[in-house]
Amino acid sequence: MNLDKISDLYAKHLLLEKGLAANSLESYRHDLFVFVDFMVKNGLENIENVDTAAIIAWLINLKNGGLAARSRARHLITIRGLFKFLLQEEIIKTDPVKIVDIPKTGLYLPEVMSVEEVEKLLSIPDTTIPRELRNSAMVEILYGAGLRVSELINMKVQDINFDAGFVRVFGKGSNERVVPVGSHAKDRTLEWIKTGRPQLLKNIASKYLFVARAGKPMTRQGFWKIIKLYCLKAGIHKNITPHTFRHSFATHLIEGGADLRSVQTMLGHADIGTTQIYTHISKAHLLEMHKKFHPRG
Repeated sequence: MNLDKISDLYAKHLLLEKGLAANSLESYRHDLFVFVDFMVKNGLENIENVDTAAIIAWLINLKNGGLAARSRARHLITIRGLFKFLLQEEIIKTDPVKIVDIPKTGLYLPEVMSVEEVEKLLSIPDTTIPRELRNSAMVEILYGAGLRVSELINMKVQDINFDAGFVRVFGKGSNERVVPVGSHAKDRTLEWIKTGRPQLLKNIASKYLFVARAGKPMTRQGFWKIIKLYCLKAGIHKNITPHTFRHSFATHLIEGGADLRSVQTMLGHADIGTTQIYTHISKAHLLEMHKKFHPRG
């Protein structure tokens, strides 16, 4: 099948089946264009003719063109998704990308908090104060469910099911997913709803779970400032942002033995290639622990 048609078919799949946001879809389209353009210029107009050697040649061409390793890794993850889709649709029988490794320095390893640092930060809020109780519940859910900050601040009261222990989340591209929350997050949020939230609202109606002024949701910047203040009080000197809790959530799950597919589902990643970064973080953690504690490390 013609590569241009393949590219269009996959882009439609990402739009209709995955519900990607416009910016994300444009990024995928760009990567696909670069890939198809290289193959066609090298006489490989049909997908059946693209083999592992061609994939490697394309990666080398990206490198020679001055593309950084991190960007090359992103391009490769896009093409991995393409070939995975083609296998599922039975358009191809073998995957030439499967054995091609992501460029070693191409994965940006985000800042991750240790379990001890998370616990230290969570001990900072004075939960006898309504706003602090809200902040504590927000951080508990952010870490306990691995949410994006936009997902957290836009949560509605009805989005959390206390009996089942799940939160309903609307992520990128308005994709809905259901994520379990731990007992700590559930208990603290229930306490916030029963005591702190009514005190802050003062008879103002609001559909949002975590309210700020006049029943409106907190802004991203407002929540970021809270995290910075708590890090300062906790003596944590890493560059911690609200998104760091999402990275920490995924890393701690994998280090604890969770399988990659489950973590992918909880994070709401369209492609498991995006989730695989956390296996690299986990491996780095294991190497660090071995070096620190093994007698001949």
